[in-house]
Amino acid sequence: MTKFKNIIAFILLLVVFAACNITKDTAKPTAPLPTTFRNAVTEDTASIADIQWRKFFTDATLQKLISSAIAKNYDMQLAVKNIEAAELLFKQTKWAYLPSAALQVTATSNRPSDNSLNGLSAKNFLGTTHVEDYSANIALSWEADIWGKIKNQRAGALAAYLQTEEARKAVQTNIVAAVSQGYYNLLMLDAQLAIAQRNILLNDSTLRIIRLQFNAGQVTSLAIQQAEAQQLTAAALVPQIEKDITLQENALSILAGELPGKIQRNIALNQVKFSDSLSAGVPAELVSRRPDVRSYELALARANAQVGITKANMYPTVSITAGGGLNAFRASNWFNVPASLFGVVAGGIVQPLFQKKQLTTAYEVAKVEREKTVIEFRQSVLNAVGEVSDALVKIEKLNQEQGIIVNRVSTLQKAISNANMLFGSGLANYLEVITAQSNALQSELELAAITREQLSAKVELYRALGGGWK
Repeated sequence: MTKFKNIIAFILLLVVFAACNITKDTAKPTAPLPTTFRNAVTEDTASIADIQWRKFFTDATLQKLISSAIAKNYDMQLAVKNIEAAELLFKQTKWAYLPSAALQVTATSNRPSDNSLNGLSAKNFLGTTHVEDYSANIALSWEADIWGKIKNQRAGALAAYLQTEEARKAVQTNIVAAVSQGYYNLLMLDAQLAIAQRNILLNDSTLRIIRLQFNAGQVTSLAIQQAEAQQLTAAALVPQIEKDITLQENALSILAGELPGKIQRNIALNQVKFSDSLSAGVPAELVSRRPDVRSYELALARANAQVGITKANMYPTVSITAGGGLNAFRASNWFNVPASLFGVVAGGIVQPLFQKKQLTTAYEVAKVEREKTVIEFRQSVLNAVGEVSDALVKIEKLNQEQGIIVNRVSTLQKAISNANMLFGSGLANYLEVITAQSNALQSELELAAITREQLSAKVELYRALGGGWK
């Protein structure tokens, strides 16, 4: 008996050691990362991604819009529901190590043939033509996690749960960026509307002077027509910009989870301020900051767990079953204890044979899927680095472009003043005045657009670095 127990213990020991070699976790994948981002102006290891969005965006109106979007946006609500579902599935895996139990209560009545063995036995020994059976029992079943199948299922469920959390963070970073960029676009439209209205008033003043000169016979009707055309060009911008403002307000309201409506603004485009030093930090930290990149990293954990599960499926399944309860062939004796008590315990090992090819194929496919996940992770890192570099170069070049356009606007505004004085004294013709006004209008509109692009580039840098979910 002792020898038999030693043999059993030895076999179990071999099984345990073999289980250690079935699956090996894939090492955390690496992706090529530069030491610094291209076009980075500072080498500060800190990153603006670590700043909470409430501190990065200081405008109270914008903060209110972002808060509303995070709380009410339907994409955000779906992401939260996905987290809840994944959390429930993960909690369920905690019970996988416990045996399954089922309570069974049955009552049967069987009328065997009188010429059958059961029929003759019932008639001779029980004095009846039918056989009754009453049973109430609890059945237990437990599968030994020798090959780590349950462990891998739990690891996969945990990775799936964490992925949904990263997905929520990714949705929030995109929402924060979209709301802020839409808000800055609204401020740009406000500025352009004010420019167009101011230009209309300027053209109106010029047109009055030209009409006086026409009445005095100093200019022809062509001068009036061209001045009116210039005024109508500026006037046509007003309904166009007003339309764009309404559409942008509607889009922002919907993004914030509200019905379309007017959005109050208490700040002008040129009053929006960001820090002059927007540090991108170290590229190596991008993996942990970007929710989408982190999600691909967790996808590898899920793929690795699936490899373990498919390989464990090829090995024998060791299960133990047990049952016990009350059983009697008469209802009156059903609960006669201890006479009606019964119990059974069984153990079994099942080794797949004819499914071996299917199981092997599933294992090989799981390994391929894991390799694909590694590639996707590296691609996501590459895209993230590219987005940061793009945002940095946009900020740098837009600053230079804005400086040039500011000088041009200043020059053209002086040109308008000089043209009006010369025109009033007869030293310049009406075409020079109209040309100066037209050039100034286009330059001021362009300056507003460049300022908005600057702000959007800074928001994009914040999002590309993984900021916005804190």
